Amino acid sequence: MHKDGEVQEEKTQGQGEEKKDEKEKINWREWVVDPSGEFYYGWLQVMIFPVIYNWVIIILRACFYEVADTYLAVWLTLDYVSDLVYIADIVIKVHTGFMEQGILVRDRSRLKKRYLRSSHFRWDMASLLPTDLLYLKLGIQTPLVRVNRFLRSARLSEALDRMETRTAYPNVFRISKLMILIFILIHWNACIYFSLSNYIGFGVDEWVYPNISDPVFASMRRQYFYSFWFSTLILTTVGDTPQPQCEEEYLFMIADLLIAVLVFASVVGNVSNVIMNLQNRDNVFFPNHELVKGYLHSRRITKELQGRVNSWYQHLHINKKITRENEILQQLPVTLQTAITVSVHLPTLSKVTIFQNCESSLLEELVLKLTPQIYSPGEYVCRKGDVGHEMYIIKEGKLAVVADDGVTQFAVLGEGNFFGEISILNIKGNKSGNRRTANIRSIGHSDLFSLSKEGLTDTLSEFPAAKRLLEEKGRQILTKMGMLEKTDEGEEEKEKTEDKVTRLEGSLEVLQTKLARLMAELESSARKMTRRVEHLELQTEGWEGIVAEGAWSETEEEGERDREVGDGEGEKEEEPEGERGEGDGGEEEEGVGKDVKEKK
Repeated sequence: MHKDGEVQEEKTQGQGEEKKDEKEKINWREWVVDPSGEFYYGWLQVMIFPVIYNWVIIILRACFYEVADTYLAVWLTLDYVSDLVYIADIVIKVHTGFMEQGILVRDRSRLKKRYLRSSHFRWDMASLLPTDLLYLKLGIQTPLVRVNRFLRSARLSEALDRMETRTAYPNVFRISKLMILIFILIHWNACIYFSLSNYIGFGVDEWVYPNISDPVFASMRRQYFYSFWFSTLILTTVGDTPQPQCEEEYLFMIADLLIAVLVFASVVGNVSNVIMNLQNRDNVFFPNHELVKGYLHSRRITKELQGRVNSWYQHLHINKKITRENEILQQLPVTLQTAITVSVHLPTLSKVTIFQNCESSLLEELVLKLTPQIYSPGEYVCRKGDVGHEMYIIKEGKLAVVADDGVTQFAVLGEGNFFGEISILNIKGNKSGNRRTANIRSIGHSDLFSLSKEGLTDTLSEFPAAKRLLEEKGRQILTKMGMLEKTDEGEEEKEKTEDKVTRLEGSLEVLQTKLARLMAELESSARKMTRRVEHLELQTEGWEGIVAEGAWSETEEEGERDREVGDGEGEKEEEPEGERGEGDGGEEEEGVGKDVKEKK
């Protein structure tokens, strides 16, 4: 026991040391930001505030002098806080990785080079130029010197795009984003209107802002709200506006009316897109009710049947039942489709008795083949004697096993129950064959999952062990029900032998096909080799004469050399008679000698 305690203490100490090492391993010098991570997404949301602040406040301070003077300390503080956020944004951009061949690049030197050579770096530096130094010459009441801060607007666009992809209500977000942009546009127009009124003269005519000497229109809030209201009237083309009196007023109205057309078009376009997206979503989630209603009306279907159809559609919409899950998930990769479907439907499938203790990979394959079906009250799911093509798993609702009269109930099936599994397994000896043995009727609205016979067969073809296990479980169930015919062992062995012969025949056919392919490839290579040899022979036809002439000239030169050597040495020695060849050999030598003399 003492030793076990020491071992546990050592383990805990080792784990503590490992955790300390992990904390110590964090090196901020090698810190890299993942552009798809949560930190980057959160930082983009932070960047929204300084960008919108500059877009709203700079023009407000430039046109409403009283606002600028009253809260000057607040504005200067917020100005330099936003500048600090801009600087921090540059630091984060330098440390932001990028994807290369599907892998996040974390090399700090490459990240710096990539950012410094990009156009983003130039725009970011331009937005941080110290234009505030112009305050020394122009005065502190000229906030337009900070207009270069608008150059960081690309960060706002990126943040809004990221938020739109992550929000659960993208259509609401699009409308909200449009309203914010319209608010900024009206705000700018209101500031320009007030500044133009100041240039023309307050209270000169009905179009400009009233005289600020009037206490009613002298307050700072009244100045801004009146200007904002007047700009809203112009840009929305709602209500009557005073008639312009001078050229500056006419030019301002012309520009505003043109902008109003663009604003109206953008609003209508965005709203129509939202409506279309909602309709498309409903068409994907639910069947097209209007199309079915038109068909029923054109075919003069009875009102009773039309009422059943309408009731079914109302049940889908009210309870948000989705019957086209496979079509919706088709846009995702297969791995994500499997993961989502498994997380949603695997608990339901694992409740089926015959699928318990099966391989997880088999269940994952079967889950992808489940089809949701919804039945209305009183509707028959299957009738006795029908050929079974699928099995059913009850997800929600209650179904009754009824007699042929449709009234007498033998049993009630609820959530988690299943039926029809025996008819799709093709178990030999099943007395009922593949036909239904009972009438199943929905008591209320019932949500079922159906698994087709083809889907199960295709999946089990890749899992032979699971197929044998399921068939054995099916036989056990049929035996308890008394629906399994007993077969002789000899017949079973005969069936096994027939299965083996069938498999061997299939293997033999595959081997014959492979042999035929190999023979065809051999003949093709032999023909190619023959053509290559013939081609080489054609190329070497003229070489034989050249080689023969070269060999003949060499033999003549050697003969002349031998004769020269022989003349210098004296008489030729006689060969002994015993060394001469017999018969034909001697004659051949004499003939050769004569031929040589003749040539000489």
